[in-house]
Amino acid sequence: MEDTNAKIFIIEDEDSISKLISMYLQKEKMNTSEFQTAEEALKQIKENNIPDLIILDLNLPGMSGFEFLEQFRKENKKTPVIIVSARDADEDIIQGLGFGADDFVTKPFSPRVLVARVQGILQRHLLLSTPAEECINFGEYTLLLNSCVLKKGSKKIPLSTKEYEVLEYLIKNAGKPLSPEVIYNDVWKVPFGDITAVAVYIQRLRKKLESETSKIEYIKTDFGKGYTFNKECIK
Repeated sequence: MEDTNAKIFIIEDEDSISKLISMYLQKEKMNTSEFQTAEEALKQIKENNIPDLIILDLNLPGMSGFEFLEQFRKENKKTPVIIVSARDADEDIIQGLGFGADDFVTKPFSPRVLVARVQGILQRHLLLSTPAEECINFGEYTLLLNSCVLKKGSKKIPLSTKEYEVLEYLIKNAGKPLSPEVIYNDVWKVPFGDITAVAVYIQRLRKKLESETSKIEYIKTDFGKGYTFNKECIK
């Protein structure tokens, strides 16, 4: 996994342990910030310096790790937190997980194992926070709605912004005849303009979608009604 630039907060009052964790994480191209108190870390977080993951000790001077986690989770439900503590009683582990920790590692620990847990949690967090690409398949093509991209197999088909908007509109209204006036009003969204632009963009899309040797398959003309995207082509 590529963890380059992942930002990790280490809240640990024992300097030797903090620097050991930091050294191993930096070997994996992660950026680390070390704090000896929870208050120092909270100050950074309140200044909108939000880490990608927090490694948290429980026995801290001043605010305890439990108190930090309880306060932090009131404002932030997403950032992963790994508790690293010498306290290994079931009650402590249950309480830490109950306050919203994602993992609990007991001391002494293997730095390499801790790094592996950090990488695993970051990977899962990335997958959960990345929205799935919504797509529509038709014929040999795929229209990616989140990234506004048209692909034929693995090849990207270049579309202008307006070409994409017209194509998406036609596909989302597949099977319905759409007059040039309706298309222009809904896509261009201006009260006045050159309605012949619709025909121009339809022609451009046909050149990119249709085979020159075959009849029109995708964007059909319903004479007297307008243009209709062939609903039967959509998978």
